[in-house]
Amino acid sequence: MICQDFLPSPPLRHFIKGYHLRHFRFADVASPPLKPYAPRPDQQMAFYPRGRELVEHIAPYKLIQRPRSMITGQYTERTNRLLTGQDFLVLLVDFQPGVLYRITGIPFYELTNTFIDAEAVFGREIRLVNERLASSDDYPEMINIVERFLTGLVGGIKRNSHPLDSITSLLIERPEKTSIIQLAEATCLCPRQFERLFNKRMGVAPKLFSRIARLHNAYRIKYTRPTLDWLSIALACGYHDYQHLAKDFQRFAGTTPNNYAREDGMAPERLFGMSDSSYT
Repeated sequence: MICQDFLPSPPLRHFIKGYHLRHFRFADVASPPLKPYAPRPDQQMAFYPRGRELVEHIAPYKLIQRPRSMITGQYTERTNRLLTGQDFLVLLVDFQPGVLYRITGIPFYELTNTFIDAEAVFGREIRLVNERLASSDDYPEMINIVERFLTGLVGGIKRNSHPLDSITSLLIERPEKTSIIQLAEATCLCPRQFERLFNKRMGVAPKLFSRIARLHNAYRIKYTRPTLDWLSIALACGYHDYQHLAKDFQRFAGTTPNNYAREDGMAPERLFGMSDSSYT
């Protein structure tokens, strides 16, 4: 079993942030293990060589089974992820901002709070990737299979990068220090143009994206430093006070900070004494 992150090969690091590999074997699958999932500021491609993942939307209630490979858009609401099957493996590819738009040409506001089957986008090529992953039991080989596919994708990119992509990376790192006007000026766009292009490449407006990024940073601090109090975390992340942080937790995680941390304490990786490497 594994819950680990891997860096892409050097030629791909301009396009790919990293890979998240999760492999669990469950003795009892009568009740699928659940992981609470508040929105994160990321765009990913996911491969499921073993088992499947069900996504539970809270309001309105929906339970959706994900395909064996997919492209996800930016989520703005909490979901619960339920893992099915005794043997579950997922390989997540975390892209740099704007890269998936540059590869696919899909306006990402069409994928907000949803996903698209990757085979509908890439056809036979990714079907072969899925088949090779399903027949492999070697983690490095799985990553190599996906990297060969990604190398072909980025080699055929037809849309240029934009200064907005670099600005988005900074927004993810320091979401508490943002001004839409300043960000727009840095990309030589007026605020309206900036918002329209940001929405197209990232799927949501920049102010909403920065709120999601700030909440994610706050929870990441709590995850890695569990004894730190929420007020200190709130102030470090640019919230006015604890109530400001709690309001965003209620908006995006559907519960209080402490309740969310307790729910996450029962996530699949915790059952095996592991941590969510995407936080650590």
